[in-house]
Amino acid sequence: MENKIIGIDLGTTNSCVAVLEGSEAVVIHNHEGGRTTPSMVSWNAEGEVVVGAPSKRQMVTNPERTVYGVKRLIGKRFDSQAIEELRPTLPYSVVRSKNGDAWVRINGNEMSPEEVSSHILRKMKEIAEDYLGEQVEEAIVTVPAYFDEVQRKATKDAGAIAGLRVRAILNEPTAAALAYGAHHGQDQRLAVFDLGGGTFDVSILVIESGVFEVLSSHGDTELGGDDFDRKIIELLCEEFAKNNQLNLHEDPVALQRLKEAAERAKIELSSTISTDMNLPFLAASPAGPVHLQRELRRDELESMCAPLLDALAAPCERALRDARMSASDIDQVLLVGGMSRMPAVQSRVVEIFGREPSKGVNPDEIVAQGAATQSAIMGGELQEVVLLDVTPHSLGIRVTGDRMSILLNANTTVPTRAQKTFATTEDNQTFVTLEVYQGDHEKVTNNCYLGRFTLGDLPPRPKGKTRVEVDFTVDVDGLLAVSATEHDSGKAASVTIEPAGGLSDREIRELSHR
Repeated sequence: MENKIIGIDLGTTNSCVAVLEGSEAVVIHNHEGGRTTPSMVSWNAEGEVVVGAPSKRQMVTNPERTVYGVKRLIGKRFDSQAIEELRPTLPYSVVRSKNGDAWVRINGNEMSPEEVSSHILRKMKEIAEDYLGEQVEEAIVTVPAYFDEVQRKATKDAGAIAGLRVRAILNEPTAAALAYGAHHGQDQRLAVFDLGGGTFDVSILVIESGVFEVLSSHGDTELGGDDFDRKIIELLCEEFAKNNQLNLHEDPVALQRLKEAAERAKIELSSTISTDMNLPFLAASPAGPVHLQRELRRDELESMCAPLLDALAAPCERALRDARMSASDIDQVLLVGGMSRMPAVQSRVVEIFGREPSKGVNPDEIVAQGAATQSAIMGGELQEVVLLDVTPHSLGIRVTGDRMSILLNANTTVPTRAQKTFATTEDNQTFVTLEVYQGDHEKVTNNCYLGRFTLGDLPPRPKGKTRVEVDFTVDVDGLLAVSATEHDSGKAASVTIEPAGGLSDREIRELSHR
């Protein structure tokens, strides 16, 4: 009997694992009885790794050695604006790695977000193995649709470190649509609105005769529930500093307690008009312990989060435009991600799409169920279903004037392939060095730098006479491969890839054997 392929939703706040049983995608309970597992990893005083609910229980007593929200670090450069804004709000240390990536420092040891994420994936693997009573070696792991090439590769590397062969990287909105569509046989045009703990995605799909075709995806990988929490935390810190002349940003324990309280208050305000925030002994002053007690109202939360709520419209409008549709063309809007439970978010969805969204699915579980459904498609168990996804960003090469020569446009159906010919610019040039970028901005430097490709072994000729055809191939996971051929002779030129960051194959092998 073949081993099962599990589906994993590797979330910013919580993760979930599912497996297909018969025709049903079943969410597997973790060891504590929960259907989702906190995406948290701690190192205790003895250096042992603690994952999930036990990690969350010690986040206040062990804040500097408890990592949460690592998905927001994966595939990111340390000097990026996103990391600069994030670092002051975290109780654990984010540091620059040797190659310039954002890593974390625990007990004086530096480790990559891939290694931290691998502990969460390994936990998901163990949960599935205990349930199935057999070893699990393969998984389908979901990522935000708007993740770039670097973030997708980093997620796949995290799986390898965890001892999993990642059979596919599946976009989260697409996974949700698969799980939903598998049980709703009718043809329809679907908008998937996915607002999770750290990222926001929207995808427009058409479901027709068992074919799931993604027409467009757009999103914001810096917008999620953590940002709503941070608005509450900042408000409380400002008020506390004003009233008590104490800076809570300098106290990791206080920051963790505020994070917990903010998340709890946000959740409660989805079903109530107001909630009491009560944090005794939050800090110590020369006069003694200082407490925090405050009522937070729903309208107050919505007011302070207005810029975040406003930011939801543009990606939806862009996705509709790229799909050549208007809001009135959409038959159903599917809500995914825990933040989609917030009443103000649901009101924005109604404003944007002009219709009430569907609430017939569990927004925390449907992505993992979709990943398990995809495993059945790949395994041939669901032969009547075909999935056609798209690449979220344009891919191209840097040319003069800080511009990008695009080989593949965003929202091209994958797998796909494109070629473009480049010529030498100097006499007797024996190699060409090209920089590859991914993104949708006109200025190439505002896009994501993927790496440098050196095309060698070219015949020495006058400038412009040697032409090299560069071939971009994007697989179903949205991952890029490059090849190059010297045009006249048909001789394949050597391609040396120097990636912008991430882990090397040797580092991945070493980490997977720890």
